[in-house]
Amino acid sequence: MSHPSRRQDLGLLLLRAGLGGTLAVHGSQKLFGWFGGNGPDATGQFFESVGLRPGKQNAIAAGSTEVGGGILIALGLATPAAAAGLSAVMITALRTVVWKDGFKPATGEHEVLLAAGALALTDTGPGAPSLDSALGIECSGLGWTLAALGAGATGSAMAISMGQREPEESLAPETGTA
Repeated sequence: MSHPSRRQDLGLLLLRAGLGGTLAVHGSQKLFGWFGGNGPDATGQFFESVGLRPGKQNAIAAGSTEVGGGILIALGLATPAAAAGLSAVMITALRTVVWKDGFKPATGEHEVLLAAGALALTDTGPGAPSLDSALGIECSGLGWTLAALGAGATGSAMAISMGQREPEESLAPETGTA
């Protein structure tokens, strides 16, 4: 693969900074209630209402993925892994909230753009001013992009499936007589 030009490197750096920063802020709203967010308890209650149980644990997982993935994207480190996690969170948001009753044009732009940006960086590579490039571990191209998308879709399907299971009945033995 040919190395991007310096102009493209600047563009990739700007994309990584904007995308990574946006995701880190969004995740910190779930984890800590920062930037006007609801924190893990209220976000967990919302997650419960859309069928992602247990809600608080799912809120912490989603927030951690957004913060961690956002930081990785901004640094240009482990780009395919970051894109996979971020895609999982965005696909889950689309399927459980935005397009719960089916695809609706002109909705979900935020989630689509965040996932598409992370996947685009996986295809192009993060550029020269990145840790992947500096460490010589840059993995990019169609195969990595499809793997990240597939892992994200699989992670989303698993989170939704696990969240929609009925809670197990109490394991405590029943008392009393019939």
